[in-house]
Amino acid sequence: MRIVDVNEFYSPTGGGVRTYIDRKMAIMAEMGHELICVACGTEDRVEERMGGGRIVFVKSPGMPFDKNYGVFWRYEPIWRLLDELDPDVVEASSPWRPAWIVGRWQGRALKSFFMHNDNIAAYPMRWLEGLASPEAIEDRCAIYARYMNRFLSLYDTVVTNGPALQKRLARRGVRVDAAMTLGIERSHFSPQLRDERLRAAMLRQLGLSPEAHLLLGMGRHHGEKRWPMVIDAVERAGERIPVGLMLLGTGPQSHRIERRIAGSPHIKMFRPVYQRPELARIMASCDALIHGSEAEPFGLVPSEAMASGLPLIVPSSGGCAEVADPLTSETYAPRNALDAARAIERLFAREPAILRKAAIVAATRVRTDREHAADLIEYYRARIDARTDRLAA
Repeated sequence: MRIVDVNEFYSPTGGGVRTYIDRKMAIMAEMGHELICVACGTEDRVEERMGGGRIVFVKSPGMPFDKNYGVFWRYEPIWRLLDELDPDVVEASSPWRPAWIVGRWQGRALKSFFMHNDNIAAYPMRWLEGLASPEAIEDRCAIYARYMNRFLSLYDTVVTNGPALQKRLARRGVRVDAAMTLGIERSHFSPQLRDERLRAAMLRQLGLSPEAHLLLGMGRHHGEKRWPMVIDAVERAGERIPVGLMLLGTGPQSHRIERRIAGSPHIKMFRPVYQRPELARIMASCDALIHGSEAEPFGLVPSEAMASGLPLIVPSSGGCAEVADPLTSETYAPRNALDAARAIERLFAREPAILRKAAIVAATRVRTDREHAADLIEYYRARIDARTDRLAA
């Protein structure tokens, strides 16, 4: 099967979308399938991937507010490429211009719109927080749901990256046909990588003894991640139990976060760790992961943490809540620092040996990216067969 993903979120400089597509490309090649990504570039060129697959860059204008990304604008270059590549399945994921470019292409391929994010939860819900209720904001944004359904009518199938986004879109009346839950490259992560000496060293950096609790907060420094709320929660919990927080990440709010934690002796910010072996050791050597975003469509970082044997402290809605194992996790009311502090205290009030054992078992059940790819291929094959049967009837 040949799949072409027309994806303007694929950046030559890196990012989560690139990581997902590159890994998916390698897995599909091993399975005997071909994934080709059509991406924005500063020039027309093709980048072959070892083992199979390729990136076809189409010269495109840069995105005004982020030069790491481009914007597909003209129909003809994409249509011409799709005609040449003649895929069995063509995917799109941007709700803007590419949604219409791919949707209006007149080729034989099964057209699939793959939902990866929730723009309403990530932006209006956050920007208008405190000015209106979530229900009122949803009502105001109903026009966006109607807009989506207009271009989704051009597609043979609409899938999401997990049940959290599927439920959210369904409540708005947006068409969704299936949830193809993502997975992680689980082989990188393991509870067996836990290093007590590393843990003690990290706690020392936070001014704490080995008897204290070590929380990990990992991700982009962006408003939707709600790091100030997480910091508030850890400080509140720290008034009653010995607990520290390591923040790994960077982003547009890094300076703001740095100023916020200036007076917090047990909370420190560190640069991202990009080397998988080092990151896996750090994750396995912490005591729990805390996450603040209720807008996550899929809990990638929480899944990696669980695969490392970490308990989770996450909001009670969104993608993080969907992947959290109740036996090893505590949830709290979204956007509520006081409730998050209580969740921290509840988790560390549990019997440590029982919690550790449950977390090790949970690590073996984390969904893999290979399972995601296999399920997606099977789903597409079934949809193609059903369409063929209808046309033959």
